[in-house]
Amino acid sequence: MHTDLANAIRFLSIDAVQAAKSGHPGMPMGMADIAVALWKYNLKHNPENPHWFNRDRFVLSNGHGSMLLYSLLHLTGYNLSLEELKNFRQIGSKTPGHPELDLDIGIETTTGPLGQGIGNAVGMALAEKILSAKFNQADGLNPIDHYTYTFLGDGCLMEGISHEVCSFAGTHKLGKLICFYDQNGISIDGEITNWFTDNTAQRFASYNWQVLEVDGHNVEQILEAIKNAQEESNQPTLICCKTEIGFGSPNKAGTSGVHGSPLGDEEIAKTRNQLGWEYEPFDIPANIKSQWDARDFGSKLNSDWDILMKEYSKIHPKLFNELERLINNELPNDFKKRYEEFIEELVAGDQKDLATRKASEICLNFFCELLPELVGGSADLTGSNNTYSSASSELLPENPQGNHIFYGVREFGMTAMMNGMLLHGGIKPYGGTFLVFMDYARNAVRLAALMEIPNIFVYTHDSIGLGEDGPTHQPIEHLVTLRATPNLNNWRPADVIETAVAWKEAVTSSSTPHTLILSRQNLPYVQRTKEQLDLIQKGGYLLSCEEDPDITLIASGSEVQLIIAAAKSIQNDGFKVNIVSIPCLDKFYLQDQAYRDSVVAPQIPKLVVEALHPDSWHGLVNLNDSIIGMKTFGESAPASDLMTKFGFTEENITTEAKKLLKR
Repeated sequence: MHTDLANAIRFLSIDAVQAAKSGHPGMPMGMADIAVALWKYNLKHNPENPHWFNRDRFVLSNGHGSMLLYSLLHLTGYNLSLEELKNFRQIGSKTPGHPELDLDIGIETTTGPLGQGIGNAVGMALAEKILSAKFNQADGLNPIDHYTYTFLGDGCLMEGISHEVCSFAGTHKLGKLICFYDQNGISIDGEITNWFTDNTAQRFASYNWQVLEVDGHNVEQILEAIKNAQEESNQPTLICCKTEIGFGSPNKAGTSGVHGSPLGDEEIAKTRNQLGWEYEPFDIPANIKSQWDARDFGSKLNSDWDILMKEYSKIHPKLFNELERLINNELPNDFKKRYEEFIEELVAGDQKDLATRKASEICLNFFCELLPELVGGSADLTGSNNTYSSASSELLPENPQGNHIFYGVREFGMTAMMNGMLLHGGIKPYGGTFLVFMDYARNAVRLAALMEIPNIFVYTHDSIGLGEDGPTHQPIEHLVTLRATPNLNNWRPADVIETAVAWKEAVTSSSTPHTLILSRQNLPYVQRTKEQLDLIQKGGYLLSCEEDPDITLIASGSEVQLIIAAAKSIQNDGFKVNIVSIPCLDKFYLQDQAYRDSVVAPQIPKLVVEALHPDSWHGLVNLNDSIIGMKTFGESAPASDLMTKFGFTEENITTEAKKLLKR
């Protein structure tokens, strides 16, 4: 049956790509035998309950071969109909060109940008190790016990992120991570021997991985390799599968011609003849369908786990209740009350000048104590990002019970792993670096927003205010880039209170990732009324409001102190000034027009001050308004000198405001 089971995948993929007149048939044709070995005989999953928490995770890192995954989901019994396969790559279908997160039909993550899938898989395997260390018991009651499997190709291994995450996985001994490398030697441009000649086996051995090599078309060899991988608990495993891309195609197998284009009717007919597949397009015989159907077996596995959980609840009730809370992504019952008390303590506390990165650490001291699912880290900047809280402990290869991860200098890998940890469930990850180095992680941040997963990205050293490290470290265009990303809320708080609200918004979000953009330099505490405290969560609010104002001054973050000071000078000249803090422009834009107009009066002049690129503010101002921002790179100098040179001073703001008032 192995051949028939594999050919069912091949021809569903071939026919769907042909119907769409676009797609990548070669990878599904080449990896079909590997899919049989894993999905038919090893993968622990339940098509009738895709959300079952103790399922094995499967990630298709080489996501261009999406029809392989769609075929498997359809054949094994997920809610993915044959009609959806026929509508491959069409508007509104559940079968887009690259897999998009949809756990209801068994798709664990969005893949396509190569290398990030393996990053997600490492994060999932790390999450499994963290949770199993916390909840599995010496009495044999182990509620967390599953593998993470991923398919990947040459392109995934060429991308630099694969080095970042696979090196990390080996160091952390993620023995339940098993990867299948489709070693077909072909990419879009042709044979890879002219641009990719790494000794992959030695490379992964140096990472402390177990490396196995098999014939990727020999199911028995693959099954034996999977068994060996499952038995190795201290090393992740790479199974190098030598395959032929487009297997079965008489004229295109082994060539780039089958990588990213339909085979064509004539070649499909020849392939059917070559592989002995006598059935019409999209026709799968009943006996093959029944062999693939995993619903009964998956339901039995799920049921066995449910029985284990009932016993676990009786013997370990506190752990059971905590695990249930994490699985259901619920906040503690007293979260709202505790948070309100925390804010009251901050308001009543010693109001000294404080960098918002330090304010963030104060907030983490509270949130990490209240939410043990918060697992943080930094890309080798822990002391600068202030991501280590008083409730933190080091997560090390031999201590997975910790909740602070040392990611090393791996911004992209860190972010993709965080996405994987969040997708796994049971953990709320956060990770830090300098804002300027967000560039390294940009595509993974974008995927978090695209997948609608509430990740938390801590970015410090947010402007030229960081000073002497100079233009290589001073962000300019980064926040406007983040703000241009759909479904991403970016908070640039002015003090500890706005920082606390930003953290609350981040940890309570259900479908939107958040960035926290934090200062290196100290900032003064801003006095507010109770009503103003409640309005911060709207993203923008009035700090000072006058009847019939002449001008509105607007700022975020470190520049709020400047507009407060400048307002006094302008008022001394007889003008009425409204002062507005907008810590989250994205959230403010989501408010209704009436609220936005009540904060930023549309009929009077407006002056925006932000020590970053100004373009994200144009949706808020008119052509006759002004923005003091950065359109050049910075320089290496003390922060105060830079702020003066580039116009971020009380005097310059006052001057620019008076120009507006004279128009």
